[in-house]
Amino acid sequence: MSGAGFHVHGPHDHELEHAAQHGDKDSFSGFIAVTTAVLATIGALFAYMGGATQANAGLYKNNAAIKKTEASNQWNYYQAKSSKQNLSELAVALVPDDKKGQYQSEVERYKKEKAEIKDVADKLEAEAKDWDARSDAELHLHHRWAQATTALQISIALAAIALLTRRRWLTWGVFGVAGIGVALGAAALMHI
Repeated sequence: MSGAGFHVHGPHDHELEHAAQHGDKDSFSGFIAVTTAVLATIGALFAYMGGATQANAGLYKNNAAIKKTEASNQWNYYQAKSSKQNLSELAVALVPDDKKGQYQSEVERYKKEKAEIKDVADKLEAEAKDWDARSDAELHLHHRWAQATTALQISIALAAIALLTRRRWLTWGVFGVAGIGVALGAAALMHI
């Protein structure tokens, strides 16, 4: 990177520049450079997907919390109607017979209102559970994408070590760890 006269090279950048300046036709360096570029591109895509699934998990968890709050509000409303129903039932027992009909109709109205409120509260609780499950699933995918990204980062580091040490056998490690990363990315893509 350069800025304000300060320039820093990565170890593999230096090797590639050296080969380019001295006219070396080092196929190993070129191979490692292309491999690193491909792995970095795949890793960037995996990192994006990991970030997207993490954001979705947070959004879904937030939606679950909102639905839980709405359900709680409905249950509080239900409790208020129960209290009013209880007062009306008490009134039926205490008032003269000519006024009992009015309070008995209130008891029936509160029972009906409570049943409607309960249905709404139950639906909101089911929605909250659904959002929680979706959040958990997205978080699981996030972990898969993060594992895949980490494996690709390790394979890129191994590629740099292979280039610096000129150990061709390390390329097997590069491809082995990259294969694991791609397999983890495929698992995330398939929602496993």
